[in-house]
Amino acid sequence: MSTEVSTPAKGGIWRQSRTFEPAVRLLFLNQLTINLGFYMLMPYLAAHLSDGLGMAAWAVGLVLGVRNLSQQGMFLIGGALADRLGFKPLIVAGCALRTVGFGALAFAQSLPVLIAASVATGLAGALFNPAVRAYLAAEAGERRRVEAFALFNTYYQAGILLGPLVGVALTGVSFRLTCTVAAVLFAVLTLVQLRHLPVRERTAEPGAEAAAEPGTEQAAGRGQFRTVLANRVFWLFSLAMTGSYVLSFQVYLALPLAADSTAATTALFVVSALVALAGQLRITAWCGRRLSRERCLVLGLVLMGTAFLLPVAVPGVVGLLLCSAALAVGNAVLYPYEMDTVVALAGGRWVATHYGLYNTVCGIGITLGNLGTGVLLDVTGWSATPWLVLCGVGLGCAAAVGALARGGRLRA
Repeated sequence: MSTEVSTPAKGGIWRQSRTFEPAVRLLFLNQLTINLGFYMLMPYLAAHLSDGLGMAAWAVGLVLGVRNLSQQGMFLIGGALADRLGFKPLIVAGCALRTVGFGALAFAQSLPVLIAASVATGLAGALFNPAVRAYLAAEAGERRRVEAFALFNTYYQAGILLGPLVGVALTGVSFRLTCTVAAVLFAVLTLVQLRHLPVRERTAEPGAEAAAEPGTEQAAGRGQFRTVLANRVFWLFSLAMTGSYVLSFQVYLALPLAADSTAATTALFVVSALVALAGQLRITAWCGRRLSRERCLVLGLVLMGTAFLLPVAVPGVVGLLLCSAALAVGNAVLYPYEMDTVVALAGGRWVATHYGLYNTVCGIGITLGNLGTGVLLDVTGWSATPWLVLCGVGLGCAAAVGALARGGRLRA
């Protein structure tokens, strides 16, 4: 049984949220709004580009690809800037930049403008994502970090659930309306954070005082990256956890392809989000009472891996829905302790930079994992093989994290 973190208090999502400071509650609201705005627009962008603007498939792929690349490739820079400049400026700047990006998408007609707008939306995520998580971890404190990230995930999933529903209604009128509403949401969010989000000083890095002296900023920056990049256990943990992101992404790739139905695909997302909303706090409370952080990590990965046995055991849409639900349960077990472990391995130093590097590593892993999954599906078709390989990925990651946990290496 873990004694490192508090067990989440009893009560609903809102009641538990009110036990945190106003800054933390605002971060919860921010994430709900960020995901609401993002997911009301992005699922329908490809159809708008191909059907609405008549773009070729390669151009659609290019626009979507540069958005992902600009976000994943800049996470480390966004995290480093948050540690150097403070969390609030990066959060506000990211939301303001996404306002501009979504506003541009509403009126963009040419490929260069669409690419520029997509780069802006991706870079925005790279600016605010590491900063939000580092701010939340610092504000919640060591004892309540797990509880805070459990709540954070419920608001995150609520945005994923509501966004496409709002988006499909707005896009039924026009895609330009969807972009405009999403841009307005981010504009309002920018102003609210600018006015109400407190400025929180980052945890001082040893030697930071010296960095304030003239001529030492460049050396301090090198020290910042050197500290993070030399964190060997953090690198190993990041690589081991990459598989969990590959597995989670199959809700967007393998499961919808296997479902081969718009209604079934929508049901996959709804089931995943509802499981997280209904179960996250209960699951985290149960884990906190019975298991250590390291065992929660291993259990979550095992659950995510074995979820892919369900389409083999239960053919058809039912098996896919069960797989989606089981993935959501595994992620609910994993996520709060995963985020807590990143902070622990950072040792309280350059936390946003660690989150940025972690997101970059996992983003590269998702790209390679999706490529491998796609090749596997092309070669083997819808046999049991793809599902068994994905199961093996989860169990392999669980074994790797378990190996790191032995000897207390994840408590660094």
